[in-house]
Parts: sequence; C-alpha cells; structure tokens
Amino acid sequence: MVLISGSGSNLQALIDAEQKNELSGKITAVISNRPDAFGLERARRAGIKTQVVDHKNFADRENYDRALAEAIDQYQPDLVVLAGFMRILTADFVNHYDGRMLNIHPSLLPKYRGLNTHQRAIDDGETHHGVSVHFVTPELDGGPVIIQAPVELLENDDKTSLAERVQTQEHLIYPLAVKWFCQKRISLSDNKLYFENEVKDRPFIFKNNAIS
Repeated sequence: MVLISGSGSNLQALIDAEQKNELSGKITAVISNRPDAFGLERARRAGIKTQVVDHKNFADRENYDRALAEAIDQYQPDLVVLAGFMRILTADFVNHYDGRMLNIHPSLLPKYRGLNTHQRAIDDGETHHGVSVHFVTPELDGGPVIIQAPVELLENDDKTSLAERVQTQEHLIYPLAVKWFCQKRISLSDNKLYFENEVKDRPFIFKNNAIS
C-alpha cells in the first residue's frame, strides 16, 4: 500500500522494482489525499487500484486520519509506504500502523526534519546532504533510520539542482528498504531498528551503489 500527494516519482520507482521482481512484494493499492495527484495515473497505468481520500472534505486531522485508516484497512496491507504523502499524521494513526509504515525524507536525518530541506542545507553551508528512509513513529521524521544516501553539495548548487540529485538516490534506496521489509529482514521494536533480528545502532549507508 502506497500513500501519495503528488507526482509519484518514488511510487514509480517502487512500481518499476515490482515489475522487475525486485521488490519481494506487491503494491495492492495507491491512495492519495489529492484527486489531481499524477501518481494516481502512474498507478492506473500499472494496473494498481487507486483511491482518493480528499483531506479537504474533513473538518480536522483526526477525522481525516480515521477515514484514511478505514480506506487503508480495506486492503489489509502488511506495509504502508509514504511516498511524498504531504500530511502530518496523528499519533493514533501512526500507532495503528506501528512497525508497518515507512517514510522517505530528503535529508540526512536527524538533520533538517520538516520542509525545505534542500535550501536549509545550502543556507547552512553543508558539504553533504542526502535522503533517509525510516520507520514512522509519532515524532515527526523521528523514527529509526533504516538507510541513508549522502549527496555532496556542489559550489553552484541551488535547491533545484540539489533536489534532482537527491531524488535520484531516493529512487534507489526506497525500493531496497521496502524489499528488506517484505523479506522480513528489517523490523521495528521498542523504537529500535532490527536487521535480521539484531539491533542496528546506525543506518545503512548507500554510496556509489554500495551499501555499508
């Protein structure tokens, strides 16, 4: 199950991985909070069921999240993947999917939680930026990080050029993290990341197409 709000480029990376038998799982449905999200068209082209739960139809976050959970639970997914889903989720919703929800965030967490990460990294004079895949917990962008891909900041970078290079890495590491979950190699327990049933104290690093 994948949740989206926009163009769905990470969704496409997951679809491509599934079609190449590289995901070890099946995308059962795609749900968006925006009816005009292009990711819905990507899903339809791939023969995946789609649904819209429009946040504009709900008075508050709590009612929206309850309706969203009802929509998700129809499909009984083993995993909920946030792929550019631009909603802050309530603690009740997150706890309902405890250990079964992943997110991708465009920074080297715990740096730059929240929005506008690329510009903030440039403004701070960082030498490296990047992307992280993490388990979702009630703390915003605060769940245990599974894998990160660093990206070097170049002297002439602006937020657009940096975002493009970060997104290239997103499309490589997100399918990998989903694959590990489907293979039961990663799990979340007591707010700790487990890899093959052992605590992993630091995230995997993906660099130059190698994992360390």
